[in-house]
Amino acid sequence: MSHTEYNAAAVGDVLALAMMLIRRTSVTPQDAGCSDLIAERLRAAGMDTEFIDSGPVRNLLAVHGVGTPHLMLLGHTDVVPPGPPADWTTPPFEPAVRDGRLYGRGAADMKGSVAAFVVALERFLAEHPEHPGTVSLLLTSDEEGPAVDGVRAVVPVLQARDQLPDYCLVGEPSSSKRLGDVIRIGRRGSIQARLVVRGVQGHTAYADPADNPVHRAGPLLAALGRLDFDDGDEWFPPTKLQISNVRAGQGAENVTPGSLEVWFNLRNNPNSPAEQLKTRIESLIAQHDPGAWELEWRISGQPFGPARGALPEAVIDTCREQLELDPVANTGGGTSDGRFLGPLGVSVVELGPVNQSIHQVDEHVAVSDLERLPRLYEGVMRRLLTD
Repeated sequence: MSHTEYNAAAVGDVLALAMMLIRRTSVTPQDAGCSDLIAERLRAAGMDTEFIDSGPVRNLLAVHGVGTPHLMLLGHTDVVPPGPPADWTTPPFEPAVRDGRLYGRGAADMKGSVAAFVVALERFLAEHPEHPGTVSLLLTSDEEGPAVDGVRAVVPVLQARDQLPDYCLVGEPSSSKRLGDVIRIGRRGSIQARLVVRGVQGHTAYADPADNPVHRAGPLLAALGRLDFDDGDEWFPPTKLQISNVRAGQGAENVTPGSLEVWFNLRNNPNSPAEQLKTRIESLIAQHDPGAWELEWRISGQPFGPARGALPEAVIDTCREQLELDPVANTGGGTSDGRFLGPLGVSVVELGPVNQSIHQVDEHVAVSDLERLPRLYEGVMRRLLTD
């Protein structure tokens, strides 16, 4: 359809729910009522629901069944800021269907998947109310933000209750060109580093070049950019370092800087643990002797995977059966909330819609893909909890 107005009551259940979620302006860390809407539906489907909130973040846990195996569906209701609304063809929080695609912030990342999770659970529980094991849904509103009060905060609660899942299916948009062509079976870790090199601020006409921290650290910056990590394997690419920010000076043409600040990010695989990388970086800095320096080191996610066994097999078999394709299983992309469960031994796989428009103006998802997603998720549940 080419019109921008769409009657939600007249469309499929998953599309109607996705549109209702998109209308809620849940820019991270706001949930904007998304989880309350979902909790009401899941309680009606027979699930026990509770909110495990932390700080400004809404965390919804819905559970059905007892014992093992325990399959958790994991997603987030928060979205990135839309940018200037005038840049969008239609307002970012007014869902619109045009030419077979649903447009709106979060359509692909990941309110579409969240809606599909809910519909899949409703269908599965209606058909298998006495299923073996446990199925759960965990939603947070902190995935697109600092990721401190979301899944990171809920995991210790689950550990204390002995409620960690065996399997975790994440609805992140994993697909590349068509639904199901790529699944993620692990992720690299992410390390944020901040290096400060101290010097002596002075007048450009009189300052000693040796006191200028930019002069002293120049060779070090070049060496950081040339670092090679020969640690890749069949599942993970080599660790990579990227300098993201360099700051020095006060903005005056005739004043040398008193300090140099360098931000860089490392995406590391399991073959290069964070502490090993920190030791290597510190050694490189000391070798180049840039003067007085400080290094801040923050691990925002540990690497995990590759997932093996029942969960990836169930996902691959479901894609073969329903989509008639063999998904490529890899560990590419950035990070997801799976990073808080994978390192604990939970098998984590990501399966979701095409990711080509995520975080962009006019974010969208194909309506046909959205309508297929509940069946895919239900198929995975059936394979793990009934077969």
